[in-house]
Amino acid sequence: MMKQRSSFVCQQCSAEFPQWYGKCPNCDSWNSLVETVKENETTSRATKRFVSQTVPQKLSDVKHIEKNRLKCGLPEFDRVMGGGIVPGSVTLLAGDPGIGKSTLLLHVLSPIGGMYVSGEESGEQIKLRAKRMGIDGANIMVLAETVLEGILEALAKNPPQGIVIVDSIQTIASQELDGMAGSVGQIRYCAEELVAFAKSRGIPMLIIGHVTKEGEIAGPKVLEHMVDTVLYLEGERYADARILRTLKNRFGPVEEVGIFEMKENGLKEIDNPSEIFLQDRVKNVPGSVVTVIMEGTRPLLVEIQALVVSSQIPIPRRVANGFDYNRLQLLTAILQKRLGLPLGTSDVFVNVSGGLKLTEPAADLAVALAIISSYTNKAVDAKAVVFGELGLLGEIRRVGQEERRVKESKRLGFTIVITSVTAKNLQQLQKLLL
Repeated sequence: MMKQRSSFVCQQCSAEFPQWYGKCPNCDSWNSLVETVKENETTSRATKRFVSQTVPQKLSDVKHIEKNRLKCGLPEFDRVMGGGIVPGSVTLLAGDPGIGKSTLLLHVLSPIGGMYVSGEESGEQIKLRAKRMGIDGANIMVLAETVLEGILEALAKNPPQGIVIVDSIQTIASQELDGMAGSVGQIRYCAEELVAFAKSRGIPMLIIGHVTKEGEIAGPKVLEHMVDTVLYLEGERYADARILRTLKNRFGPVEEVGIFEMKENGLKEIDNPSEIFLQDRVKNVPGSVVTVIMEGTRPLLVEIQALVVSSQIPIPRRVANGFDYNRLQLLTAILQKRLGLPLGTSDVFVNVSGGLKLTEPAADLAVALAIISSYTNKAVDAKAVVFGELGLLGEIRRVGQEERRVKESKRLGFTIVITSVTAKNLQQLQKLLL
């Protein structure tokens, strides 16, 4: 079989080049050239005919997929997937190295059974990990292969009775392309072939993908559009908590999240994640404030820590761990303007305990109060929980699902709940709690 050639096509202007450039010579856009399979010139278009193998059917006659979902025995994972794994679906799981992607999918594969295709580990290494997790693997087949054609041939000869795990897409290369494994062209082509195989055979497939330094899924953006579901496993590598969130799901909602805890024998589901994030909290210490965030439809209580110290350099530092740096700069400016806090000569450090990364504006008020508490050296009441968005004028704005946040706070024993209803601005908040 003759190899197909590849060219590099600009995703902005569609210009084609024989080699890769960091900057498109035609439209001057950066990092827009993507390696694309180019058909062999000896193949005549006149000799190619497409014969459709599918037959149209009425929408009312389509078989309902909800009853056919595969349950993996992990309620947290099944809920994130929308009730289970749909036959013939393709799921992309991404996350930082060492976060637990392979461990999670081995937990999923164990009760259902199927084939584990590994391009990163040998069969012996997978066996050692399964033994540590307490999985005997009697219903699991292992295939250590990095060539796409070999993987598809093995799957065709030995159709798995369950699901297929591909670990990972960046290690697989096709003989049809000259590019090395992990290149944009290889990732795109191999993903297309795997998706086509899964759809045609009705085999559910879960593919592991790497992420870039910016935290985005490595490879072309079209990879996320090819698959049915995109999952992201996040958390601090050296912390125990892991959050599985959905970025895309064609068969269910995208607002659900799953909470896990990393143990020696694998991942363990967490029924009450708020207790995990607050278990090491030190009470009645300045700079510590508890807030309620929404991870999907689930309210979580987390601790915000702040430290304000005199700066030893001309330009004070602003350091945020688990919180947006630009948002911290904005909140610091609001405190300086509306409350007159002289933070221009102080270093401000903010940390979100438990390794969580907060993105919603409901944590603004807790961060601001933690900074005030640390600066004034006055502790916030240990039974107080604070949430709300902070405006540029110093006003406290309402956030979504306040009733669920309040209910979860009171269930965990917090008797003082500060929202936009109890405090309209920063001045009132400071009088209430400090």
